[in-house]
Amino acid sequence: VTITTRQLVSHLSGIRHYEKDITKVKEEKEKANRALKLTKSHQDKEQKAKEGKGTENTDCAKQKKEHDSETKSRNSKPGRNDKEFEQEEYYLKEKFESVIESLKIFKNDPLFFKPGSQFLYSTYGFTLLSAVVERASGQKFTDYMLRMFRDLDMLSTVLDDNEAMIYNRARCYIYNKKGRLVNAPYVDNSYKWAGGGFLSSVGDLLKFGNALLYSYQAGQFKNKNSKLLPGYLKPSTVAMMWTPVPKTEVSWDRDGKYAMAWAVVEKSQQCGCCRQQRHYASHTGGAVGASSVLLILPEELEPEAGGSWPGAPPRGVIVTIICNMQSVSLNSTALKIAREFEREKQAQ
Repeated sequence: VTITTRQLVSHLSGIRHYEKDITKVKEEKEKANRALKLTKSHQDKEQKAKEGKGTENTDCAKQKKEHDSETKSRNSKPGRNDKEFEQEEYYLKEKFESVIESLKIFKNDPLFFKPGSQFLYSTYGFTLLSAVVERASGQKFTDYMLRMFRDLDMLSTVLDDNEAMIYNRARCYIYNKKGRLVNAPYVDNSYKWAGGGFLSSVGDLLKFGNALLYSYQAGQFKNKNSKLLPGYLKPSTVAMMWTPVPKTEVSWDRDGKYAMAWAVVEKSQQCGCCRQQRHYASHTGGAVGASSVLLILPEELEPEAGGSWPGAPPRGVIVTIICNMQSVSLNSTALKIAREFEREKQAQ
């Protein structure tokens, strides 16, 4: 078969994730789909009931409640049985000298489906992607990434190398089966640098988000005085990265689709005074003893305004949260924070 880099970056390759049993993967997907259908059916019944009663509570400022399924997952108690982190490969202790060497973990395993036909989030798909970068650039993937982080002034972003002395490295924690807080077990992430092997800070992730948002918006501002520097990426490149890809899905926001290494929710509102979807891009992160999110909510710029906006890009809200705790759902919190900042700015 042929697997393209676009399929890898959108998790359409068919390469497995940590679960090796395709039957279990299919069962979990079917359960999730059934739960989603039940939730939507319940919401439709509630909406029809409200319309039938002719309810007077039609205040546009009143926000619609979140999906029941999302609320349950986000409010679940610490120490819950998280099947994702029951997979043994999360806890590998072997040190790999290169990303090419780490391919041996999965390179002889069968594909779960024909590339391009289905979506399956795969950390190992990104391991293969990092090998592509290594061969295409002619240098070690880790060296290539660290040079890029330096270009972006992300000087606190480094490899999660157990042997290195890293200033201010946080200690990570998990809840055990009894619901008690304990230290996270020792792991070596050299098998998945691209899929979860870097340490960073809130400040560095904000710089990363600003660089992307600047690149995305730079082409929309008229550069009359030639004072506006080009973005790190072309506007068309970021737009392509943030364009939803068919056949994909996003576990942390059912309104979204997966794009190129980003989850994207598109702007949408079906009826007046109804629930609004704002265009934003985000990605969560989960590792042994840690959770994170980076969310970018671009400001809606009117095309006909030309270059008349005050100030220069980036324009919008960027929220990032990093916590040294495993299995913490952060996307909903980040989105709420972003919307609050956006509303505050609009009110000024």
